[in-house]
Amino acid sequence: MQQNIVIAGYAETPIALKTGRSAFDLAGEVFADLLAKTGLSPRDIDGLSATLPLSESGNVFLAAYMADALGLTPTWLNASGLGGCSAVGGVARAQSAIRDGACKIALVVSADAVSLSGPGHFGAYRAEFSEPQGVQTPAAAFGLLMSRYDHQYGLDPTALGKIAVTQREHACLNANALEKLRKPLTMEDYLKSRMIADPLRVLDCVMFCDGANAFLVMAESEARARGLSKMVLPTAYAEITNYAGDQSCPDITESGFWRIGPQVLAKAGLKPDAIDMFQPYDDFTIAVMMQMEAFGFCERGQGSAYVLATDLSHRGVLPLNTGGGQISAGQPGLAGGGLNLAEGVRQLFGEGEGRQIADPKTALVTGIGTIPYGRNWSTSAAMILEA
Repeated sequence: MQQNIVIAGYAETPIALKTGRSAFDLAGEVFADLLAKTGLSPRDIDGLSATLPLSESGNVFLAAYMADALGLTPTWLNASGLGGCSAVGGVARAQSAIRDGACKIALVVSADAVSLSGPGHFGAYRAEFSEPQGVQTPAAAFGLLMSRYDHQYGLDPTALGKIAVTQREHACLNANALEKLRKPLTMEDYLKSRMIADPLRVLDCVMFCDGANAFLVMAESEARARGLSKMVLPTAYAEITNYAGDQSCPDITESGFWRIGPQVLAKAGLKPDAIDMFQPYDDFTIAVMMQMEAFGFCERGQGSAYVLATDLSHRGVLPLNTGGGQISAGQPGLAGGGLNLAEGVRQLFGEGEGRQIADPKTALVTGIGTIPYGRNWSTSAAMILEA
């Protein structure tokens, strides 16, 4: 009989700006917190999945060096280059490694410190094509995506504003959110915010910050034997990279979530209305809305109407990024995907404090990784967690 492989512990650092610290330093802090919370020691952990951070982008041996920095001797090592999908993807790969007997207890750690020295370019942006057009940042790419979506389906800016305002309300209740962002936001504030890649506003975007998060993955029996009573079960996972890769000019409003959304729900045996909270990767507000459509919360092109008609607060019908998400808590570089995962686990552990969802049973967490030139984001990943 196949045993359940669970997330039996989590930790995250506060999100901060310009800390002057390294990814290794932040990883050490979050790892120490995780050990203190679970009572484990480094010798108990024999598996490691490390997210490759932007702040150490030239370090091709980062995963091995991370093991050294944390005092681990893993028998299974994974270096995840999936960007914002690295946390959920790392958990899924750790589950497989444990089932295969490669390790018994795996640490999935993501840490990044990009607020002082973020990279100027990403290789896949194809600078020779994008720079003459002024497409030099993710914001510019998503501005084009928003324009195309608006042309095809219509886009109500007040719906995007509602996402930003709702997530800011949640961030105000999250002590780990960036202090600068723990201030109320009104719709008027949103609509008056600076346009940076028309029609994309500055409040549609994340802010690069520093931070780390970590998760312990092990068999349920292992967790119980070690006295760990709180755990969540990842019941389904799906991932796809370079969706429509055989097309030279794909529809940029069509992401991989249209393929994996129905798959991950079917694997878990759930319908969209059985999801108690939605913790999507949210580098931009339009990405949140497009994911709502792809997972079947509403029809294609009806994202604006759905958002405006739905209570997305932690007390609502579909609680959205109840920790504030990356848009309102801050994006710790490529550790950002773990921010949304940590909040999903926290809520299912019943540790949401002033933003706790009433009796949650399920969470849908997603990841987005990299932005190629001339198409939608590269990797789409989704994980369903159950209490």
